[in-house]
Amino acid sequence: MKFKSSTGHFRISEYLIFTLITLIVCGICTCIGSVDVSFPHTLQVIWNALTHTPQTEPLAASIILSVRLPRVLCVALSGTSLSLAGAAMQGLLKNPLADGSTLGVSSGASLGAVIAIAFSVSLPALPFAGTMVLAIFFAFFSLVIILALSYKLDHSLSTNTIILIGVIYSMFVSSAMNIIITFAGDKARDITFWTLGSLQNSSYQSACILAVTLLISGLILFLHSTELNAFAVGEDNARHIGVDVKKTKLIILVTVSVLIGVCVSIGGTISFVGLVTPHMVRMIVGPNHKRLLPACAFCGAIFLLLADLIARIILDPIELPIGVITSLVGAVVFVLIFYKTKQL
Repeated sequence: MKFKSSTGHFRISEYLIFTLITLIVCGICTCIGSVDVSFPHTLQVIWNALTHTPQTEPLAASIILSVRLPRVLCVALSGTSLSLAGAAMQGLLKNPLADGSTLGVSSGASLGAVIAIAFSVSLPALPFAGTMVLAIFFAFFSLVIILALSYKLDHSLSTNTIILIGVIYSMFVSSAMNIIITFAGDKARDITFWTLGSLQNSSYQSACILAVTLLISGLILFLHSTELNAFAVGEDNARHIGVDVKKTKLIILVTVSVLIGVCVSIGGTISFVGLVTPHMVRMIVGPNHKRLLPACAFCGAIFLLLADLIARIILDPIELPIGVITSLVGAVVFVLIFYKTKQL
């Protein structure tokens, strides 16, 4: 099977291989922890739960079903969502450094979520959705501000300009969050830990929200893969082949904002996933978004699952926030990509 190809769609065999690898990583992450559970036993626990069969070892079943399985699901779905968002932004902006964390979009979403947490913002019908709605709104609003300021300073929207504005905006948002945390009282500690990125308190409800969001948003991005290919060459090229540039941009930016906003509202600020994964995957399957997006979906889940596993076991019994691991890896990759683009 030939992975690297600039034409064609993802083959069935490729889907099967990526699916198998993802499931194996999910299984490993479900088994390993402060209390190790064997892989066959883990499968038996999940099977018993699905078939409503009494569990032979209630303690192990409680660990797997109540703690690890919902966390693994949320981590995998978050990794997929952030990776797809990063790949779409890089294609749309024709910028290998584009990502929610490098552009300040994740910071904006975090500000919205922090405001919701600090001031107990909620919706009457959906009390848990207040954080999510504000995170999505601030993510989109931040993206619009950053791109507008970048265009005002540099009509070519060069990499350096966008990254510079993103860094400045992130610093502003960080200051605003620190002010809010100062007056947050008892919630300050929770907010501080949450801003580092953690899926420690994941639930099946969160996994369902992530799954529905990913299903809808991912489908929208997949349906616009041809347009993303055109944008990757240039807006003029996209316009010449009949792409409605403004409409497509708006759809993709809103979709990306929703993906980032939902992930941030559930897991906090998990940086660099959308930068690292698409860059690595692009070297394997090529730049064609019809192949790049599906590969990013699987590899994003795998990358974040492994990062979460390292965060859980590297200093056992102390657990690191997952954002610390992704930031360490992402910072190195960011420097390498930036150095490479400067040489071109």
